[in-house]
Amino acid sequence: MNWVLVIVGGMVGAPLRYLTDRAVQSRHDSAFPWGTLTVNVVGCLVLGVLTGAATAGAASSSLRLLLGTGLCGALTTYSTFSYETLRLAESGERFHATVNAIASVAAGLGAAFAGVALAQAVWT
Repeated sequence: MNWVLVIVGGMVGAPLRYLTDRAVQSRHDSAFPWGTLTVNVVGCLVLGVLTGAATAGAASSSLRLLLGTGLCGALTTYSTFSYETLRLAESGERFHATVNAIASVAAGLGAAFAGVALAQAVWT
């Protein structure tokens, strides 16, 4: 039955990713992929909180499958991040491509660490 949890999480994460991307991107008149950056950073934050909660014994394996594998697996997108960075570089937007790569990795790691710290503060 574990696969059902992953599917249910994915059924929420995939449309949430699309709707968030469209909502964020529509507010920016720019080729910079703000929507993808947003969903990836939010996903890293959620995974950080989930990891911290699991470490403290506050997140069951079912919750990790539902939120970590299912929701965040469908919400976040490394392939789109890679494609959009490549698209920026190929279209002559090398500065934006570089900023996207650095900001995505730095903000994602920062969000994951912040999520773990938040969870540890709450559950320990």
